[in-house]
Order: sequence, then structure tokens, then C-alpha cells
Amino acid sequence: MELTKRQVHIVEIVKREGPITGRQIAEKLSLIRATLRPDLTLLTMTGILEARPRVGYFYSGKTPANLTAKAIRGIKVGDVKSVPAVIRNNATVYDAVVTMFLEDVGTLFVVKEGGYLDGVISRKDLLKIAMGGSDIYKMPIGVVMTRMPNLITTTPEEPVFLAAQKLSTREVDALPVVRVVEGKNGEEELEVVGRITKTTVTRVFVELGSGK
Repeated sequence: MELTKRQVHIVEIVKREGPITGRQIAEKLSLIRATLRPDLTLLTMTGILEARPRVGYFYSGKTPANLTAKAIRGIKVGDVKSVPAVIRNNATVYDAVVTMFLEDVGTLFVVKEGGYLDGVISRKDLLKIAMGGSDIYKMPIGVVMTRMPNLITTTPEEPVFLAAQKLSTREVDALPVVRVVEGKNGEEELEVVGRITKTTVTRVFVELGSGK
């Protein structure tokens, strides 16, 4: 969030002389109080300034950068996740190529019976196999997919900020959004409930930057 010159000036006055009333701020700026009302409203709503009845405005110590960071950390993966592109673990590499093309995605989540996560296969994985001259019509995707414990996942409750860190540090394009459930045999399974991608993260930052 970028403040106007007048809003910056107001914050400086409050920092220096607060608590201070709206009337006093207006006098120092040679303006009427009504002119400042929108600025004071914005500064208090964003948390940069705080107001107390019969006391006035005072500086909260929060900066626009602090508030932006807080907003980012407050967004959960579950708020922005999209529908996952999945394929069954008994499919072939050819099936994966077709599914990836039809879904227009760069990563497929491989699931076993029950919709539980079994692996992940990327566009790069498929390209390597295709260039290697293998028979993609017969080769099972289990041969090329990444399996546990090498899978990186996220959950609906995890902050988008942390999911973005995983995308960046592991240099992957998408993460499966999972929740832990109990499988048929009483074992812990990961049910795929969504996906989050680099595009998702980019969209979040664009919307924050535009004030949405």
C-alpha cells in the first residue's frame, strides 16, 4: 500500500505530536477537518494510526510494509487453492500426456484408490521419457512419477506465504493441497483436495497490490 504525500505528512505529525485531534492536524496543514476525514479514515482502517475518543490520534508503530506482510501471512492456502488435476496410478505415460494437455497444466497429481496421493508427475518428467524413446503407450506412470518421501505438500490451513516458500526452494511449479485422513487399513493417508501453483501465488500478490 502506497500513501499519498498528505497521508505521509499526517503520519509524521501524529508521530511527532500525538496524541493529537483531527482539528489540530487540520490546523497544522491549513485545511478544514472535512478535507482530512478520508485520509484519517484510511490511516485508521489500515492500522497505521489509532484513534481514541476525546484523546485523538496516535501512531500505532505499524508501517505499510508491516501491514502488507501481515495481510500476506493471513491468507491461507484453502482460501486460494484450485481444483487439482489428477490421474490414477494405473495410467500410462501416454495417458498422462493427454491429461496434462487437456487440463492445460504443468503438473499432475497421481492418486490411488480413494483419491489418496501416490505421486506427482511434471511436464519435465514426461518430456524426459518422450525424448528417451520409451514406449509411452505402455509405460506406467509409476515408473516416472515422484513418490513419497520426496513429495512436498501443503494443507488448506497453511499460510500461502509458507506454500510459496516451498514452491521457490524446491523449484517446483505446483503443490498438492492435502488433508490427512484414515485409510481403509487404518493407515494415515493424504487425500488430495486442491492444488496451489506459482500462478496462484502471483495472482494473490497482484490482488494485494491492487488493493483487492
